[in-house]
Amino acid sequence: MSWDFSTEPEFEEKLRWMRGFVREKVTPLEVLDCDDATFMRIIRDLRQEVKAQGLWATHLPPELGGQGFGQVKLGLMHEVEGETYWAPWIFGNQAPDSGNGEILALVGTEEQKRRWLFPLLGGELVSAFSMTEPENAGSDPTRLSTTAVLDGDEWVINGHKWFSSNAMGADFLIAMVVSEPDAPPHHRASMIIVPRDAPGLDVVRNVPTLVGEGRFGHGEPEVYYRDCRVPKENLLGRRGQGFEIAQMRLGPGRIHHCMRWIGQANRAFRMLCERAVQRELGGERLADKQTIQNWIADSRAEIEAARLLTLKAAWVMDTQGVKAARTDISIIKFFGAKVLHDVIDRALQAHGGLGFSGDVPLERMYRWARAARLVDGADEVHRVSVARRLLRDVEAPEGIWPSEHVPTRAAAAAEQYRSYLARQAKVEA
Repeated sequence: MSWDFSTEPEFEEKLRWMRGFVREKVTPLEVLDCDDATFMRIIRDLRQEVKAQGLWATHLPPELGGQGFGQVKLGLMHEVEGETYWAPWIFGNQAPDSGNGEILALVGTEEQKRRWLFPLLGGELVSAFSMTEPENAGSDPTRLSTTAVLDGDEWVINGHKWFSSNAMGADFLIAMVVSEPDAPPHHRASMIIVPRDAPGLDVVRNVPTLVGEGRFGHGEPEVYYRDCRVPKENLLGRRGQGFEIAQMRLGPGRIHHCMRWIGQANRAFRMLCERAVQRELGGERLADKQTIQNWIADSRAEIEAARLLTLKAAWVMDTQGVKAARTDISIIKFFGAKVLHDVIDRALQAHGGLGFSGDVPLERMYRWARAARLVDGADEVHRVSVARRLLRDVEAPEGIWPSEHVPTRAAAAAEQYRSYLARQAKVEA
């Protein structure tokens, strides 16, 4: 089966515009020193330029303002956005707003879209996603213990969450809760919209993390739901459909994550190469040292491998659907996270004390790269998932050797040994 990642010239022109825009206008935001209000005004002006190009919130369907791009094209765009932390914000693709927007677009009622989705797309609202619980392993969401019980016309939610991304500054949260406790594991949970001012919702703190809080203090808050009441109309989709809805979103989301990692790795790679030809050690450029040459060669090969694997996963999703791409998506998640970490680590090491400092972006990139091995499922979980799927249809061969997979000489030797055993059995009889 041949894969086709090509795009038409008109789309290539959009990518060219994005590359110039991101490097000239978005990347400088990393060192901008101003208050949040000034920063938001700058972002607002840049967003208008993106909207004028028809590139705002492109992950959404055309009827909601998107462009109807398939996952290959979206992946190529996210590769450009991955160059710098702020690009997804400028293009309307920042997490968790983008994922929450897709959920609302997929299963939201017309009233839910009017009240929450359209203001979210317009940049008027900020949203949060509330699923992970400190008492339960995040890699096994079937063990969620936060509950939602229907009491008349209201859902009553009780539970404890953390890493509820953006909750500190959000206008609403989408909470994953157990509404069907007696159902099978993957049909117990539902998603419910919780307004920030809902009675019983307590956003208690930003959890300190390796990556820090970032601008606006949105961070990864800890949240308590204590008899938190919301209207029954805030249910997203059907009761018990939470996992199904999550899967609708996770496949494309992971492709976008992985392509942003490629963009970030490419930036670190350029910094590695520039440092190698600029810096001298012992009368030689770093570029003339074999260790540095190995780092450069390995980094380029790993980035290209991760990129091709990710585009292949996007192509399978475009041509065969999310279900057919599940194994490919799991592969790129753990493989891409490792490539991102390793390339940034080499670039940081080559920069020495400068790389360790905050004067260049490598130390921040490194911290986010470490987080990549946990977000959207720990790498170990994805490895197990891949292995199980690959082994599902493999049957144990008969006899001593799986003869079709070994050299003829080995197969012949095995057959001679079997004949010997048969003759010995006759003699003993």
